[in-house]
Amino acid sequence: MVVPPHIVVAIDGPAASGKSSVAKLLARRLGYLYVNTGAMYRAVTWLAVDRGVAADDPVAVQEMLRHVHFDCSIGNGESSLRLDGVDPTSHLVDEAVNAGVSAIASIAEVRRLLVEKQRAYALEYDCVMEGRDIGSVVFPETPYKFYIDASLEVRALRRARQGLADSISARDRFDSTRRTSPLIIAEDAHVIDSSNLTVDGVVGEIVGRLKLKGLIAPEFL
Repeated sequence: MVVPPHIVVAIDGPAASGKSSVAKLLARRLGYLYVNTGAMYRAVTWLAVDRGVAADDPVAVQEMLRHVHFDCSIGNGESSLRLDGVDPTSHLVDEAVNAGVSAIASIAEVRRLLVEKQRAYALEYDCVMEGRDIGSVVFPETPYKFYIDASLEVRALRRARQGLADSISARDRFDSTRRTSPLIIAEDAHVIDSSNLTVDGVVGEIVGRLKLKGLIAPEFL
């Protein structure tokens, strides 16, 4: 059982569901730390690309990670990650990273290492943490779980607007069927379909739920 010492609001969902935008805005409204776990997996993927390590070679990836220094910190209310002193933020949506991130994220040792670092944030901060396994694996005991979804068509359109050409259906299939921490809806998560909602609309629904659970005061705006 993983009981976070600080409050964790878990925001899970598939690619392009809107969870990142929702989680970031929610964190700002609550005054919590925003943790984007997907960015952490993308950072490791970038490192593999940069060092010529095949994303689908678990042994080579694990060997690479044995020699990497991870610097997890915060800035402007958000988590940040440097690998061997390098900030990979500008490369996280590179085509090669998009192509390899699902394979990297399916490696058990990668997930073990990053989950450990994700949990460390809650040792010091109240967090809104988004990803694909926050409510099911990283913090299964948090009572504040939300799963943001949207239709395949809407998500594909959002992805295209971001300038990304990866296949949403293929990503869904890979993430949902991987052996390690697959994308699932936690049994006690509140599901929100964002297909026809604005980011503010989704955040408003989450805030309403958090009020009902007693996390925030009824008069919270």
